[in-house]
Amino acid sequence: MVRQTMLDNAMGDLFEQETQPRWLAPGALHLPGGLDSLGPGSAWLLAWIGSVSRQAPFRHLATPGGQRMSVAMTNAGPCGWVSDRGGYRYSPLDPLSQQPWPALPRALLVLARDAAQAAGFADFEPDACLINRYVPGARMSLHQDRDEASFAHPIVSVSLGLAAEFLLGGLTRGDAVQRLMLRSGDLLVLGGEARPRFH
Repeated sequence: MVRQTMLDNAMGDLFEQETQPRWLAPGALHLPGGLDSLGPGSAWLLAWIGSVSRQAPFRHLATPGGQRMSVAMTNAGPCGWVSDRGGYRYSPLDPLSQQPWPALPRALLVLARDAAQAAGFADFEPDACLINRYVPGARMSLHQDRDEASFAHPIVSVSLGLAAEFLLGGLTRGDAVQRLMLRSGDLLVLGGEARPRFH
């Protein structure tokens, strides 16, 4: 369960030390080190990702326009996010193997539910886990996540590995952005008003 101290500090100032949860915008909560605070650390998660990638290898998807994405991706859960010339969508089957995506472990479901609850989103039931692998030089442009059937549920993100800069914009691509350094073990929740923001 989420520690009471995390909830007590969740409204902290943006300039507090990196260990304190902080609101970036209404519905957008950064939980530094949340993987350790809400769960048993990263070793199990890294081992699970290794298992997922053996069943559903990382791949560079293509955009509907045919451009190769620089970020390698795979999925787990009842649905997986895919992209090709047919468009962006969720699919219950891995298009490479035509098999269901690997299952989500209970520990990851609990972690996502607890993070969502810390941000004020109760009863979150994840049904898809998109795993992005960034190598030096890989990047993702500002985008909105608009392929879900409902925006009522938040997005919960877990960062692993090297620190990386995350950008949170507004409701249009040209809005000003906040820059946030995400470190290994950090969690980020985007829901409610923040759900349609560019990031």
